Amino acid sequence: MRLIKYLIFFLVINFGALALGIWFMENGPRSDWYLSLNKAPWTPPGWVFGFAWTSIMICFSIYMAYLFLTLQNTKVKILFTIQFLLNVGWNFIFFNQHLIGFGLLVIMSLTIIIAIFLYDFRKHMALKSLLILPYFLWLCIACSLNLYVLLYN
Repeated sequence: MRLIKYLIFFLVINFGALALGIWFMENGPRSDWYLSLNKAPWTPPGWVFGFAWTSIMICFSIYMAYLFLTLQNTKVKILFTIQFLLNVGWNFIFFNQHLIGFGLLVIMSLTIIIAIFLYDFRKHMALKSLLILPYFLWLCIACSLNLYVLLYN
């Protein structure tokens, strides 16, 4: 029963983060600024982003529910909070403020935080660590896309 409560909590928080990010980026991916950028040849079509983030946040919510069930400590709470702020903040920084270099630092920091989750809690989470792997891999792709925009614009 506690697992279900944690799962609902993290689903609400994580999808709330996505909603805030979308709100902060305003017209973002459909803006003249973004459409005029030189983007990486491997940039996925727009619909992939929605599908990927939905899948990632479901998996991450399940991961966090299990992690909280087994290990509730200050480190987990701090890492999750930093992850939340970086995830939401990148949209505003990149799409709203057009700060491509700072956006790259933010997305790289987010990737490092998720790598810390993967590494530091692998013994507690065992195979459940695979649930956070899509998040990490997607962020690696996102870093490469952000870097390409920085280098070629």
